[in-house]
Amino acid sequence: MESQRNILIVGLLFISFLLFTEWQEANKPAQPVTQTTSTGAPAASTNEFVPTSTAVASQADLNPQENRQIVTVTTDLLKISIDTLGGDIVESTLLEYPVEMDGTEDLRLLEKLPNYTFVAKSGLIGANGPDDAKRDSRPLYLSAQPKYVLEADQNTLEVVLTYTDANGIVFDKVFSFKRDAYNVDIGYRVNNTSSQNILVQQWGQLTQSVVKPTEESNMMMQLYRGAAYSTEQEKYQKYDFGDMEDANLKEITQGGWVAMIQHYFVTAWVPSNDQENRLYTSMTSSNEFGSIGFMGQPTTIAPNTTQTFNATLYTGPKLQDRLEALSPTLNLTVDYGFLWWMALPLHWLLTFFYGLVGNWGFAIVLLTFTVRGLMYPLTKKQYTSMAKMRKLAPKMAALKERYGDDRQKMGQATMEMYKKEKVNPLGGCLPLLFQMPIFLGLFWMLQESVELRHAPFMLWITDLSVKDPSYVLPILMGLSMWYMSKMQPSMSADPMQQKMMQIMPLIFTVFFLWFPSGLVLYWVVSNIVTLLQQMYIYRAIDKEDEKAAKK
Repeated sequence: MESQRNILIVGLLFISFLLFTEWQEANKPAQPVTQTTSTGAPAASTNEFVPTSTAVASQADLNPQENRQIVTVTTDLLKISIDTLGGDIVESTLLEYPVEMDGTEDLRLLEKLPNYTFVAKSGLIGANGPDDAKRDSRPLYLSAQPKYVLEADQNTLEVVLTYTDANGIVFDKVFSFKRDAYNVDIGYRVNNTSSQNILVQQWGQLTQSVVKPTEESNMMMQLYRGAAYSTEQEKYQKYDFGDMEDANLKEITQGGWVAMIQHYFVTAWVPSNDQENRLYTSMTSSNEFGSIGFMGQPTTIAPNTTQTFNATLYTGPKLQDRLEALSPTLNLTVDYGFLWWMALPLHWLLTFFYGLVGNWGFAIVLLTFTVRGLMYPLTKKQYTSMAKMRKLAPKMAALKERYGDDRQKMGQATMEMYKKEKVNPLGGCLPLLFQMPIFLGLFWMLQESVELRHAPFMLWITDLSVKDPSYVLPILMGLSMWYMSKMQPSMSADPMQQKMMQIMPLIFTVFFLWFPSGLVLYWVVSNIVTLLQQMYIYRAIDKEDEKAAKK
């Protein structure tokens, strides 16, 4: 099985993998449909209502629409905007992640614009919750000041919003920020000053526009933007806007989390792990906004007592160590597909090499050398088998001339020759199949690693997460693939197959014109290392043959 045929096999397997992935997405089983309110939220009971609008709240002494304000909180990593009407986070800016490399504008995950909305809502519903289900209203909280800043000498910052209802019950919504953190702890202190038991239920929700005006796109790479969740049974499951249109999610789980994910970044609600939560989705009647959220259990608060509720909101990059610290499965939002078991150690190895050299491009080079080194036994077996097959080419031609079009006799004679010469015709193909999971794991790992975003390599490669602006790496990849194929002439006499072998490097070059330069860098280095290994193995085999001939 010669090099050219192996290239064709790699291409077919890769394309088949992408088609299989798309087929899986298109044929996922639908979730059971749940009844929804006119606003698109679950409505199994009054206690399970989640408000999805910011209608006028019932507070006698203030007009919510006139007195609402936006409270801003700035830490070392985040700038958060909180709407006092409902206490929702309506904007989150990542201060360490500019929109464009070396740009002055910082990336915003949560934002509320005329043509796009992505907000993190939360509150307390139930019979006595301030988020009134019957009137579809939100409480107007009061803040001591409009701006908060985590100072250089501070490691924590607490922002308290207060709302007092008509019965004198005090609801404090507490936002706790920490230095060097993308997660915000959002809790409630409910002081029941009344003489009656009260019933409240915590909820949190992420609402996003289905259509994003500045959607990331790449015709060669499928990038996911949509919802995901985790339960005790399903550690990680995507649930896109199309799924929401078809059916509402309804899951009951201990702990769990819900998230909206996109390329490199994630926003997630992580409720308390010691309570049972209901996870849900909803879609507005116009299919303009999709939501995913959680609801805790209804809680009774006795008179003259205080009850607390807690949840965590993460809004930031997909940094696996930070995500795993919040929830053991939240790091799965760094979606490596079904080959996560292969991609995780490769990511660990890449991070290790970065710690040594301080450059993600050189870390990819070292990773490539390591992977190709570990696969050398398979590579040697592959090219040794190919060399033996090449030596049988004259005998194969003689058999074809002898038996002509008699395929049965030709096949029998060929198998007898393989047996006599101790050659396995699949010897060059099977090692390639073992290498495919490693390649695909690297493919998803390099595509999903936020560490490569805006990471420079050298010379003209200033961002490993985008395509090579000069297309030098894809061209080098194509040339190295072409040269590898030329080192092993084709044994096939079929003109169509020969043409396919000749154009495969060109086809791959066109594909890789749009791939991130970090991934293409891996392929170029991998091809070069493989080429050197191939030359070394062939020379070693030739020397052994020369020694055997002298004897």
